[in-house]
Amino acid sequence: MRTRDISEQAWPMAADLYGEMQLEAQPPARRRLRDYLPGALVTAIAALAAAWLADHYAVPLVLMGLLIGLALSFLSQDARTHAGLDLMSQTALRVGIVLLGARITAEQLANLGPLPFALLVGIMLAVILVTVASARLFAQDSHAALLAGGATAICGASAALALWSLIGDRRVDQARFTLTLVGITVASALAMTLYPVLAAQLGLDDRQAGFLIGASIHDVAQAIGGGFSYSAEAGEVATIVKLARVALLAPMLMLVALWIARQGGAAPTRRIPLRLPWFILGFLALVAVNSLVALPQPVRAGATTGAQALLLLAIVATAMKARLYLLLDQGWRSFAPIVVATLTSFLLALAAALTL
Repeated sequence: MRTRDISEQAWPMAADLYGEMQLEAQPPARRRLRDYLPGALVTAIAALAAAWLADHYAVPLVLMGLLIGLALSFLSQDARTHAGLDLMSQTALRVGIVLLGARITAEQLANLGPLPFALLVGIMLAVILVTVASARLFAQDSHAALLAGGATAICGASAALALWSLIGDRRVDQARFTLTLVGITVASALAMTLYPVLAAQLGLDDRQAGFLIGASIHDVAQAIGGGFSYSAEAGEVATIVKLARVALLAPMLMLVALWIARQGGAAPTRRIPLRLPWFILGFLALVAVNSLVALPQPVRAGATTGAQALLLLAIVATAMKARLYLLLDQGWRSFAPIVVATLTSFLLALAAALTL
């Protein structure tokens, strides 16, 4: 009887391997369209406000979306918003990740060359491993450190959202996830300002500076913006390097899924499904299509805009679902994995740039 109980308790954790259980413990079996409207509408209004403020005051869009979402987090206490917030934080996220594939082609990766790409892979693995290993020094959970390290190593907020889809809120709760999003977004905004200046002080050429900026700044927009603030050539290199990091999202998620499965302790009589979720398969499929067929510029521009909009909606909805009072329980040690990941990423990227 005891063995059966353990098995039944282990299986839900396996089902949560791709983060399908989030806001409600027992969601309703069937939802009507009108059930989604309250949460979806408030999320859309908050996202539009964030976009307007970011455009008019030159602040990072993701950071503005997070702040507005946090300010409206009291709305998630109303059960009528749950369905819409779930839709925006889960489905919109997954579709946005798929659309990111329209920004990447195999030719871009080939132009990068084998050595820089190998260095990127090494940096990604090292950042994640160092961040997870340092979690014990600061008495932090390894899953939270994995979230911070993976988000820093790949593409910031969008990677954090994708990773959280795998890890699930049973391992990293809403408050800690939001804290991670805030930390990596602020770190990315600061890096966009500081790293070009540091590259100039170190006397790096355009190719080296582009690699440093593209390989170490978290979010895509900040990495590309930081590269072009150095020079046009550095901006082009930073764009290719950053897109190559985004391309590492799918293999990183595969490794994370395997690691979570090994740490989950599922019963041996049950088999944990390790197949890739549909949004990762869609991401890979769109990369393949974009590599084999020259997508029209309006299609690529539309996919890029759509991905940015959907990811913004997901970030706003996730912030709105956060229980802010739990943030007060997070001490300074909670930011330690983000600091460790950011410093490790910068130092390794600098060392790699000097070898080019």
